[in-house]
This record gives sequence, C-alpha cells and structure tokens, in this order.
Amino acid sequence: MGRSGIYVETTIRAPMETVWSLSQDAAAHPRWDVRFSRIVPVPGDDGPTHFTYERGVVVHTVRGTGVSIGETERPDGSRTSALRFSTEDRLSPIREGRGYWRYVPTADGVRFVTGYDYDPGWGRVLDALVRPALGWATAWSFDRLRIWAERDEPPERWPLRSILWFWRPDRPRAARCRRAPAGGRRRGDQLTDAPPTLDDLPAPRRRR
Repeated sequence: MGRSGIYVETTIRAPMETVWSLSQDAAAHPRWDVRFSRIVPVPGDDGPTHFTYERGVVVHTVRGTGVSIGETERPDGSRTSALRFSTEDRLSPIREGRGYWRYVPTADGVRFVTGYDYDPGWGRVLDALVRPALGWATAWSFDRLRIWAERDEPPERWPLRSILWFWRPDRPRAARCRRAPAGGRRRGDQLTDAPPTLDDLPAPRRRR
C-alpha cells in the first residue's frame, strides 16, 4: 500500500451533524455509497466499532469485516473516522485496506475528504483497471451524499443507472469531486494526512 492510493474530496453545504449522521450511520451508509450493499455493526465493548460488510453483484456477494473509530471533538473543530477492512473472498478485487474520512468545517458547510489504499485481490495488472473504477465509484458516491445532505433527496432517487441520464444536470457526478489533494497528485500516497487513530486500530475480526 501507499504508492497509488485513492483520494476524493467534496464540499457539502450542510451542517456538520447532518453530514456526520448520514455518513456514519451503518444503515444509511449503503444507501448512498455504491461500494457497499450492507453494513452491520458487531456488538462489543466501548472502543473501535467492528462491522461486517457486503457488496452484491449479479452472480456473487463479497463479504468482509472491518473496524473503525471516530473522533468528534478535535481542537480545530474537525472530525475524523479511521478504518481497516479485509476479506478472505478470492473473488474480491480487494484483499485488505485502510483509510480515513476527514470532516473539516468551512464557512458554508463541510469539506469531506477520504484517502484510502488496499492490497489488490486480482493482482497488479488487473488492478490497473479496478483502482480507477473504485476511485470513480467513491467520487460518484460522495456527490450522491452531497445531494442527499444539501437537497434532502433520498439517494434511491439516483440509482447507478442515472449516470446515463444526461438530460438531468442535477444528477450525481464524480467529476464534481476533487481527485487529488491541493498541490498533490492523484497517483501517490493518499494516507499521509490520515489521523493518528488509524495506526492504533486493531486488525478486523475474521468472519465466523
């Protein structure tokens, strides 16, 4: 990891609490994030939250586990969420990965940022196709979340096929998101701005 991570950034003109709630709620998350079909928290003690996740396609459902921890009271008013995830599914394009979300208050909303990286499950040759697709999917999902938070339009109003609705300029578009840090490159280590909590996270629990 670390040589060609994925970075996405958008500005959401909505209150911090709204953005945090829609993105952190396990039931709401798959509604706007096309990378997931289901996320289920695993009950446990206080501390990092363990969860299972699924991504279903036509003929197969990839299942994995993850662990995350959030910060809501940082000195500068920002918030963060760090996570690790993994799967033993040999058909998954991702084996294991790590990343973060950063929520930065602005004069008119929230600057919402993610940086993550992963070990490819299909080898580095095929990952040359998978990685750009995941970057696009992340950016499209971020714009879908932005529309939900700003306009209170349920994400289901914008299914994945809406990318073809060219007559709807108000549809979610990945192109509205920044794909590299200011002054940085798209292809690079996108974990340099990760919160310290990422280094302290335990490995995700294996599925039983």
